[in-house]
Amino acid sequence: MRTVKDRIRHTLGFEIIGLIIFVPLASWLFGFDIQSIGLIAVAASIIATLWNYFYNLLFDHSMLKLRGNVHKTVPLRMLHAFLFEGGLLLLFLPIIAWHLGISLWQAFLMDITMATFYLVHAFVYNWIYDNVFPIPANHLLSQRNDVVV
Repeated sequence: MRTVKDRIRHTLGFEIIGLIIFVPLASWLFGFDIQSIGLIAVAASIIATLWNYFYNLLFDHSMLKLRGNVHKTVPLRMLHAFLFEGGLLLLFLPIIAWHLGISLWQAFLMDITMATFYLVHAFVYNWIYDNVFPIPANHLLSQRNDVVV
C-alpha cells in the first residue's frame, strides 16, 4: 500500500490538475463567469480532497482484505471511480443549485457533467500515477503484514 506522503502527493496532484482543466472548460461550457465556477470548483475540490484521501485508504484496505492485494484491474478502476464520483454527486447537488441560483434539475445536469469530467480524470490520472509512482515491489510483498495509513 502507499505511504501517507505518497497519498498526499496523489491527492494534491489530482485536485490541482483537475482544477486547471475543469474551471475554464466549465466556465465556457455553462456560460457562468470563471469566478462563480471557480468558487464552486475550489469548494468541491477541498471537500473532494478530504474524501479522496479517506476513500482511497478505505478502498485499498478493503481490497487488501478481500483480495489480498491492492492491484486494480480495469473493472476495479472503473468501480473505484464510479463509487467515488457517486458520493460526491449527492453531496454537491444542493451546493451548486444554491450558489448559482439555478434549479435542482439544472444543478443535476451540471453536476453530472462535472462528475463525468472527474470520472474520466480519475481513471486517467490514477492509471498514469500508478505507472509514474509504482508501489515498490518489496513493499507489495510485505503489505499483508504492515498496515500503512
